[in-house]
Amino acid sequence: MFVMELTYTAPVEAVEEEMDAHIAWLDGYYAAGIFLASGRKVPRDGGVILAGGVSRAEIEKIASEDPFTTAGVCAYRITEFIATKTSADLATVRENPVA
Repeated sequence: MFVMELTYTAPVEAVEEEMDAHIAWLDGYYAAGIFLASGRKVPRDGGVILAGGVSRAEIEKIASEDPFTTAGVCAYRITEFIATKTSADLATVRENPVA
């Protein structure tokens, strides 16, 4: 599983110009079952996406396709972790670590 942390590198006004395209991009990966949750950080200097079911290389490619990235208004920090315990709603993304 991945925590995709976005940090805005441009004023919020520039981010807002790309918001509709960013939301459409998010919707596509929700429909594909890759994105599990997303939202703005507080204070509003970026956002967070929880994702699963793909490799590190795939998640980096996905981040590179974000309209925020292609417009140059954000930078990503991607953290991979093994979700060994989850709520029942996220049971499908639970992982067993390799010993």
